[in-house]
Amino acid sequence: MSEFELVKEWFRFAANDLIVARHCYQDLHPKQTEIACYHCQQCVEKALKGFLIFKGIEPSKIHILPQLCQMCMELDTSFSTMLDKCNYLTQFGSAMRYPQELSPDDSITTSAIAKANDVFVFCASKIPEINTADFFPGAAMLDAETNRQT
Repeated sequence: MSEFELVKEWFRFAANDLIVARHCYQDLHPKQTEIACYHCQQCVEKALKGFLIFKGIEPSKIHILPQLCQMCMELDTSFSTMLDKCNYLTQFGSAMRYPQELSPDDSITTSAIAKANDVFVFCASKIPEINTADFFPGAAMLDAETNRQT
């Protein structure tokens, strides 16, 4: 697998996490808010790591989004605009996997999905050869600026 094919795979996996997050929240009844939020964290982790690999950096086996975002900021200072979103989403990496850690309501879950979408789109926009529409055939994306469906 070429380096760029590996980058695309990281973004494909990130997109799959975002698709699962939306499905768990929008299509399942009862809504699976914990799992949706967990997949939001996973989406962002993989998108950040995909960007790092694109830049020739082998990402550490860490799951703390602000640390990954800081690594990206060292390569591109505009990632600073994603730091607050990464801070918000990192809590869902482990807390969602265990009972009684955190119970996200609709507001928290929709915010997590929107933030994950924003970071995914932002990371993908840094790689000219990546077209986010390739990962979401027939599905609406949220616009990174307005959080409205496109």
